[in-house]
Amino acid sequence: MRVPPFQQFRRFSKVSAIFVLGMIVGSAVYNAIFHMGFNALWLDNQDLRVQVEQYEKDILTLKKYKNSSTVIKEIKIRSESGGSREAANGLDPATVKEIILKMSGDLAPMRGRSVFDIDEDSKMARLLLSGKVYIVRDKEYAVRIRTMLVMEGVLQIWVEITPNPPR
Repeated sequence: MRVPPFQQFRRFSKVSAIFVLGMIVGSAVYNAIFHMGFNALWLDNQDLRVQVEQYEKDILTLKKYKNSSTVIKEIKIRSESGGSREAANGLDPATVKEIILKMSGDLAPMRGRSVFDIDEDSKMARLLLSGKVYIVRDKEYAVRIRTMLVMEGVLQIWVEITPNPPR
């Protein structure tokens, strides 16, 4: 049996190799674009979940203390770290949101307290959270309270979140 010469299939094999290579590169580019969009959507979803949970707690507190104007009705926690410092520390927005969510759970007893007793409450909060370590995604993060401000029944807390060095 004779084997046909390969010369007549060389052009076809080049064209088919380029076509298959184009399909592989195209699918890789499409997959990268899809994952970037999905990641942005997931971060927005995490942010909205934190906001919904915070708003639900605020609604319950506002209903409970609607007739008294001298109590802490809302607690807002903000991360003081800037965008460049967060990137340098390795903190992504989802991690910061998860830590803030855990902190709001720890600060829940502050709701309904009198704003005139904030000096005692701030000492209690600083003792509770001073150097507290939160574990998020198998990494430890230390939290330090920078500023606390009470105005019109809203307790605003600015915190600094830093990765905890391994021991």
